[in-house]
Amino acid sequence: MSSTEPSETPPPHDLLGPADIRELAAALGVRPTKQRGQNFVIDANTVRRIVRTADVRADDVVVEVGPGLGSLTLALLEAAERVVAVEIDDVLAAALPATIGARMPERADRFALVHSDAMQVTELPGPPPTALVANLPYNVAVPVLLTMLERFPSIERTLVMVQSEVADRLAARPGNKVYGVPSVKACWYADVKRAGAIGRNVFWPAPNVDSGLVSLVRRAEPVKTAATKAEVFAVVDAAFAQRRKTLRAALAGWAGSAPAAEAALVAAGISPQARGESLTVEEFARIAEHKGAAA
Repeated sequence: MSSTEPSETPPPHDLLGPADIRELAAALGVRPTKQRGQNFVIDANTVRRIVRTADVRADDVVVEVGPGLGSLTLALLEAAERVVAVEIDDVLAAALPATIGARMPERADRFALVHSDAMQVTELPGPPPTALVANLPYNVAVPVLLTMLERFPSIERTLVMVQSEVADRLAARPGNKVYGVPSVKACWYADVKRAGAIGRNVFWPAPNVDSGLVSLVRRAEPVKTAATKAEVFAVVDAAFAQRRKTLRAALAGWAGSAPAAEAALVAAGISPQARGESLTVEEFARIAEHKGAAA
């Protein structure tokens, strides 16, 4: 932070750099594993940029998934009221509170650790989270993101770092060639957009793919539909399972037959010859509402 910033800006803490990360990893006997998609961020400027891009505020309760050695966790604690980190790895989970205590003792009481698989977490300690900020393991990024948005409706703002092509898929709009299941399901919960790119050299080990930031701001109002989320998502899954086919053909299994699928589509005001990649989440919801229209 430069001396030109406002005087009320707190002095920067000593965040983790490349040598710190390697030293911590060596002390713990940790080698990043591909199985868990572990790539540790080693650049303090990058984690501070993530926190700024996430618009983390002084009264936020931030949940972080996959904190690893604590690079982003420390930057979040600088800015937020409270940080709850969810870590599945036994060694990393055991070490993180000590890292927080050593680097940021005055804020250690604002940190909580949940040692669990994020896909299994159904409640978090303390006040409800208002933001989700995470460097998500690439192999589970989409299911973890969607699960957290579903289970914790108090999360208003999300910023995740994911593989660049996953970021593209999440933020894609109808008609885009990479628009698909993640795009539609993320849009059910939030307004989604790309929020930047992250270079490979800020990670250890450096991944062989580029990374991207995705911003998700929860919808002010849910999608207006008489169908349930499960019913809408069933249509989405069916439409993209055979994405090259027309919706009349792709939804035949879902509807019971191709004529039944056509009846539902016509009732919903959608061409049976359309393909899933051209539809908005609201249009998928209309199809779900008209299942059984031929009956």
